[in-house]
Amino acid sequence: MTNHLAGPVLVLLDHAPDGTLRAPVLELLTLGRRLGSVHGVWLGAEGPGGDVLAALGAYGVDVVDVLDLGGADARLTPVVADALADLAAALGAAALLLTSSFDNKEVAGRLGVRSGAGVVVDASDARVVDGRVVADKTVLAGTWTTSCAVRTPFAVVALKANSAQPEPVASPTQPAVVAHPVTLADDARQAVVVERQERTRSDRPALGEAQVVVVGGRGTDGDFSAVEELADVLGGAVGATRVATDEGWIGHDAQIGQTGVTIAPRLYIGAGVSGAVHHRGGMQASGVIVAVNSDPESPIFEIADLGIVGDLFTVLPQATQELRRIKAAQG
Repeated sequence: MTNHLAGPVLVLLDHAPDGTLRAPVLELLTLGRRLGSVHGVWLGAEGPGGDVLAALGAYGVDVVDVLDLGGADARLTPVVADALADLAAALGAAALLLTSSFDNKEVAGRLGVRSGAGVVVDASDARVVDGRVVADKTVLAGTWTTSCAVRTPFAVVALKANSAQPEPVASPTQPAVVAHPVTLADDARQAVVVERQERTRSDRPALGEAQVVVVGGRGTDGDFSAVEELADVLGGAVGATRVATDEGWIGHDAQIGQTGVTIAPRLYIGAGVSGAVHHRGGMQASGVIVAVNSDPESPIFEIADLGIVGDLFTVLPQATQELRRIKAAQG
């Protein structure tokens, strides 16, 4: 059995506009080290700053490959897929790991077509078995856990946030920084961004990355105040079921499920959520599931680690008040 890949393992270094790494990247780097020699891939000619390089070294990155897109927009998935395909071919890469976000899943699909790679999205783990990448993922609304062996020389695996515990290395590396000018194909430049409106900033973590998610469903009847207050005291994100977003009670970017965001937080709290199969498919990989619903026959109780039969407008404020009291007592 071969425990490491022969070629380098690329990890897409998703970062905020100010250059700071997004939290799930450290999980990818931890998993990447188990597969082989890790190359971090940075989109943008300027490259990472000193603090980011030090953080990458702390997680065992050997090389940082900086892709100069020549002015092309890194927010366009054809541009990113084209650049990654060329880099993977030039380096003889064996695998690419990236966070399983909406944009990155589209990048993964395009990259599979462009390079002939085997692609697995919404994975929860990745390892090497007999020289091949094997990725685990749940299917059929979370009722089955599968292991998918990639049989192509190059594997692309998009992993859900919170799939691994970030673990720095005992002896940090000093990553070499290598610049790569990118020549994009004409079809990658066919789309252009003509306007962009920034979303209102929030202190809450991104839904797909949060370790705690509090979700409101039909039972909220459009009032998400109790859900938001509990999420804030827990330092978590706010999510919703499809019916809540369809009713216009909250934005569609908060929707969790097969046609929304797939999450795997350490703690999921569902308030007024029935647990329909399409919603369960997007959250059943959560570490601990807590359900609050006034209907004892709700399907979500079948998968809940803790089920509370009660009015969410009574239960959630009580929980929020008690958590605030504990926090105040702890100083």
